[in-house]
Amino acid sequence: MKDIMVVKLGGSVLQDSKTLEKAASWVKGLLKEHGLLVVVSALKGMTDELLKTAKEVNPDIRPDMLDEVLAMGERTSARLFTAALNRFGVDAVLVDPATEYWPVVTDDVHLDANPIYQETERRCKEKLLPLIEAGKVPVVCGYIGVTISGKITTLGRGGSDTTAILLGSCLNAAEVILVKDVEGIYSGDPDKVSKAEMLETLNVDEVRLLTEGGAKVVHSKALRYLSEGLRLRISSMEGLGRSGTVIIGTLPKLEVSKHPAKVTMITILSRNSDGASMVKPIVEFIQKHGGEILNVTTGEKSIIVYTDLGAKLMDELHKEFVESGMGKAISFFEGLSAISISGRLLETSPGVIHKVVAPLASHSINIYGLVTISSSIRIFVSAKDADKAASLVKSNLEVELNETN
Repeated sequence: MKDIMVVKLGGSVLQDSKTLEKAASWVKGLLKEHGLLVVVSALKGMTDELLKTAKEVNPDIRPDMLDEVLAMGERTSARLFTAALNRFGVDAVLVDPATEYWPVVTDDVHLDANPIYQETERRCKEKLLPLIEAGKVPVVCGYIGVTISGKITTLGRGGSDTTAILLGSCLNAAEVILVKDVEGIYSGDPDKVSKAEMLETLNVDEVRLLTEGGAKVVHSKALRYLSEGLRLRISSMEGLGRSGTVIIGTLPKLEVSKHPAKVTMITILSRNSDGASMVKPIVEFIQKHGGEILNVTTGEKSIIVYTDLGAKLMDELHKEFVESGMGKAISFFEGLSAISISGRLLETSPGVIHKVVAPLASHSINIYGLVTISSSIRIFVSAKDADKAASLVKSNLEVELNETN
C-alpha cells in the first residue's frame, strides 16, 4: 500500500474546462507514487453566486435550505472533476452525500457545522480506504457534511480545507496538500507587500495566529483536525516538488498551564495623553531590566502591564514615568500568577469565557485580569490561588468540551 496523499483543489484553480483538465492531468501524475483522495471546492465564484441568488429569492431563507443550495457548488464541481479524471484514464469515484461512500458526519448547526470525528473516521476506514487500496481515486465534495439524520450541512468558511485535513487525519494519510493559486504562505500579502517572501515552514500555532488575524491561507477551524504525523503543505500545481510551505505540529485538545514566575500588575496613569503613548517606553523599560511582558492593556488615561518584574523597581519606574512628566501616578499589585488556556476545541464550545470564570467565582477566587488572544485565554489570579484555579478551570472545561464535542 502506497502512502496516502489527500489533495484539495480550491476554486481558484478550478475555474473552467481548461483548468479542470489541467488539474486532472496533474492529479494523474501523482498516482504513480501515492494512494490518492481528492477534495474539491466549488468552481471559482459559484458559491458567491448561489448565495446571492438565494438571498435575492428570499432574504429570510432558512439556514437548512441555504445549506442545500450552497452545497450544490461542491456537488457540481465533484462531478465535473470525476469526469475529467475519467477522461485521463483514472478510475475516479464520485463521493457525494447521495452515494454510499459519503464519510463526513456533523452536528446539526447549519452553515457552520462541526464534524463528529469518531463517526467520520469509522466511515472513512470502512468506505474510502478500500477504494484507495484498490487504486481508485475518491473525489469528495469539500465543505459539505451530513447529520446523523441525513440532512445536508456546510462547514463554514474554509470548509473545503477542513474536509481535506479531517479526511487526511481519519485515513492516517502521510500528507495533505492544499492546492492554491500561489506557491505557499508568504511573509505578507504579495498583492500588497512588495518584498513578501515565501516561508518554507511554519508551526501550526503561527499559522493559526496569521489566519485569525485575517490572512487567507487556511482557516483555523481546519487546523483543529491536523493530527500527529500528518504533514500539511500549502502549494500550487506548478510549485509542488520545488516549493510550498509545510505546516508542522498540532494544536492541543486542551491545555491549561501556569506561568512559572510570579506576576506584578503595574498601573500607570497618563498625565496628558492616552495610555497608548506609553506602550513603547514601558516595554523598553521592562526589557532593559530583563523582565517579560505577559500582557499590556491601554485605556483612555492609563496603561496596565502584567510582568514578572517585582516592585523593587517601583522607585526607578516612578522616576522614569512620573518625575519625567509623562505619567501622573503609578501603582503595583504583586503576588499574581498567569494561567493560560488554549486548545483546538475551545472554538466549538459556546460561552467558553463563562466556563473559565464560573468555577473560580463559585470558589471565591478573584480575577485580576482576563485577556483573549485569538482562541486562547489568559487569566491573572492571586498566586496563592493559582494551582487551585488552574485545576478548577481544566476540570470544568474537560467536562464541557467532552459533552459538546
